[in-house]
Amino acid sequence: MEAANRGAKEGGGLSVGFNIKLPHEQHVNRWLDISYTFEHFYARKVCFVKPAEGFVIFPGGFGTLDELFESLTLIQTGKVLHFPVVLFDTDYWGELLDWMRSELLADGMISPDDVELLHVTDDPEEAVTIVLESYQSRSAHVPAAPRKADAQ
Repeated sequence: MEAANRGAKEGGGLSVGFNIKLPHEQHVNRWLDISYTFEHFYARKVCFVKPAEGFVIFPGGFGTLDELFESLTLIQTGKVLHFPVVLFDTDYWGELLDWMRSELLADGMISPDDVELLHVTDDPEEAVTIVLESYQSRSAHVPAAPRKADAQ
C-alpha cells in the first residue's frame, strides 16, 4: 500500500491509508494524509471496496490474494458497483490466470464473464487508462430516478 500512497501524495492527490492491527508486519507509512487503523478485516474491506473506482493489484501474498478474490466475489455477486480489477505484472499472475481458466472455468465453478472481470498488464499507463475509462463511462450515465424505497 505504501507505493499507492506515495503515488497519490506525489501526484497531488489525497493519500488515505486503512491499516489493521496485526501482531507484526503492518504499520502506518509516511505518505498518508489520512490514516485509520481497524481492529477487524471485514470492516476494513468494506471501507475500501465499497467506494472503489478500480483496483490495480501488484504481486503480493495472502493479504493481496484475499483482497483480490474478495473484490471479485463482491463484483460478481453485485454487492458492489462493478469496477475494473487490473493485475499488474503478467508474468507473476500468468499461472494463476491459467489455473483459473483450466480448473475453475473448465469445471463450471466460474463463468466466462467472471474471468473477464480481470485485466492484466505490464504497462502503468494502460492500468491507469483502464480505471479512468471505467470511471468516465460510469460518470457519464444519468442515474435513474430514486425508487420509493430509496427516497426514505
